[in-house]
Amino acid sequence: MMYKILVAITLVLLTGTASAERIKDLSHLAGVRDNQLVGYGLVVGLDGSGDQTSQTPFTVQSLQNMLQQFGITLPAGGTDPQLKNVAAVAVHATLPAFAKVGQTIDVTVSSIGNAKSLRGGSLLMMPLKGADGRVYAMAQGDLLVSGLNASGSDGSSVTVNIPSVGSIPNGATVERVVRNPFLTGDSITLNLNRSDFTTATRLAQAINRTVGSGIAHPLDAVSIRVSAPHDPSQRVAFASMVENIVVEPGEAAARVIINSRTGTVVIGDKVRILPAAVSHGSLVVTVTEATQVSQPGAFSSGTTAVTGKSDVDVKQEGDHMFLIDSGVTLQDVVDAVNRVGATPADLVSILQALKGAGALRAELIVI
Repeated sequence: MMYKILVAITLVLLTGTASAERIKDLSHLAGVRDNQLVGYGLVVGLDGSGDQTSQTPFTVQSLQNMLQQFGITLPAGGTDPQLKNVAAVAVHATLPAFAKVGQTIDVTVSSIGNAKSLRGGSLLMMPLKGADGRVYAMAQGDLLVSGLNASGSDGSSVTVNIPSVGSIPNGATVERVVRNPFLTGDSITLNLNRSDFTTATRLAQAINRTVGSGIAHPLDAVSIRVSAPHDPSQRVAFASMVENIVVEPGEAAARVIINSRTGTVVIGDKVRILPAAVSHGSLVVTVTEATQVSQPGAFSSGTTAVTGKSDVDVKQEGDHMFLIDSGVTLQDVVDAVNRVGATPADLVSILQALKGAGALRAELIVI
């Protein structure tokens, strides 16, 4: 029996140069961002698929606190309602920038107890708070659940998607505005999505050519400060004009990315290889199993025995040394690897060896 280790690797060649892009695709305005909201509430109206209150005491406590607000007090003495149509849930939402009071946002509702399904339930009114602990929205409504859970009397069950998570489109109403620095000061700041000194410089130069000299100043590899009008309407129009200016971003750094889980290798077009000698070969291990019978001698008292015999052979094939010339373009790099006679399975080890020898002029990233 022969054993060989084989790893499937796909080589993706990234060719082409950087193309011009809009500033709005390369950067975002400082301070203009979404904010996360979270809250705790109760979902009612479930068809027996709610929390088992004996195992989730916080559900009973939440229900008692809610009923007290309506003047209803449960009898003392540890009364357990055993309500199977109620579930304690965590609710979260994203508050977009410039959201105004009265606008609605979507919410996601997730069970935090042992409820089997939230299908058919309704979320009771509950507050959504920000990181500062202040209430920014109120949520309530009927849930939409894409998951399905069905079970039979013999204990078998079928689950499709996640029935313990649902959503409420436009289920929360904004109650408080989050302030941002867009209308304050005499300038706005653009932050690049990817840190790059070249892109920051080109972005500032493009704004100065379009709007006027001295309007934009790069602060570092990420931020560019742009002088802006004080009047709100003029500042909005100015920001709209700036974000639609076309800029050619700087070229990405030379990188080789290896995904160890999927076996994918991505090589950027700026990767270079210095002259190097590579010894490439494959190790083949052959294991042969055989069975032999041992017969006892004539007139002896021995018995016939069956024994096993294993032969192990190790052989190295294609053990040759090759010379890789200096790569000038990505095509040269690929041709050099092909001249070595490497298969995709050997590409990763060759790249790692070249990096260790200092012959690979690129950042090697393994994810």
